[in-house]
Amino acid sequence: MLSASRGQARLVVVATSISLLGVAAAGCSTTQEKAETQQARAEHILQAREERQEAKKKGKHGKSSKNKKGGEQQ
Repeated sequence: MLSASRGQARLVVVATSISLLGVAAAGCSTTQEKAETQQARAEHILQAREERQEAKKKGKHGKSSKNKKGGEQQ
């Protein structure tokens, strides 16, 4: 009977280990997906920031020339 108990205990340990490994693997893929999403979001934010800075630079040049023209007209 002791060997049957040990066999069952081993089976329980193996089943538990397999379940934990499955959960860990699922967690890793979720973490990887979150990291990819966060990286894409960060890239989008940086690209939008760069576009705003470029627009701001173009706007400054445009405003300064408009102000000069506006001053000349008055």
